[in-house]
Amino acid sequence: MPSAFKHTLFIVAPLLAVFAVLPGVYENHLLLFNFVIFLILAQGVNIIYGFTGYLPFGYVGFFGAGAYGFAILVMHYQAPAVIAVLAAGLVGVALGLLLTPLLRLSGAYFAIANLAASLAVLHFVANPALENITRGPYGVSLTGTFNPTLAYSAALAVLALTLGAVVFLKNSGFGLALQAVREDAVSASMAGVNVVRMRVIAWLASALVAGLAGGVYAWYVSVFYPDNVFSGDFSIFAIVFALFGGVATISGPIVGVIILYGIYNLIGFTTPQYFQLIYGLLIMGLVLFLPAGLVSLATRRGWHVP
Repeated sequence: MPSAFKHTLFIVAPLLAVFAVLPGVYENHLLLFNFVIFLILAQGVNIIYGFTGYLPFGYVGFFGAGAYGFAILVMHYQAPAVIAVLAAGLVGVALGLLLTPLLRLSGAYFAIANLAASLAVLHFVANPALENITRGPYGVSLTGTFNPTLAYSAALAVLALTLGAVVFLKNSGFGLALQAVREDAVSASMAGVNVVRMRVIAWLASALVAGLAGGVYAWYVSVFYPDNVFSGDFSIFAIVFALFGGVATISGPIVGVIILYGIYNLIGFTTPQYFQLIYGLLIMGLVLFLPAGLVSLATRRGWHVP
């Protein structure tokens, strides 16, 4: 077994095992579920940003589209929840295909256009004219499918799938080619890499991850409004968590979620003024001293970071 894979397995397997066991010993089930959702979304951001360099400010658009894809199938077609979650992932992919022209842009232009696209999707599903389909701005109620235990298990399965995809990108020739495209697309193209195809595959994989996450989120909460599932907090948190830990790694986004979302839940609700101060200081310190993320500390010491 290659040493890189051993190091990766040492990170991934305990993480999944801990979150599988914790619901039996820790009473705040919703908190654990939110941790899993942000672990998924941070890795989804990692796929598109860490391996291609595209920063998706509107990443929540895929998440919200997946939630509504799940809701529509359950409300109107009485689809089983598991099937609806899988379909939610396909809804994310379909939206990704629709938005592939955005990949012609780069840098801030792409980030802003992606954010605008997510707002357009929000206003589309919240349109009162679509009340018979999406319930418009009045919210979705799926109480008949409410099953947090199964939804949590489905979220863990999505997390395992997502981590498997990032492991593949980190350790495969395909992932190396993606990183070459991120560093210098012209040189990669001259070396025989199909730049457009590589970017589209990473974009759609990232959209699939967010769509699946949106589906299991809709299953877990069962009652939500458009502003909930299209909240910019999902994008911002996922991006900050991934950047704080370190992108283009498997462990970086995990570290970012555990530390920053842990801090958010320790002090963010009770003393939000201190939370904002501490968050701001942490992010400023990261940008100034550790632009490659927290895991770069280990890299500087010569340790292998999966």
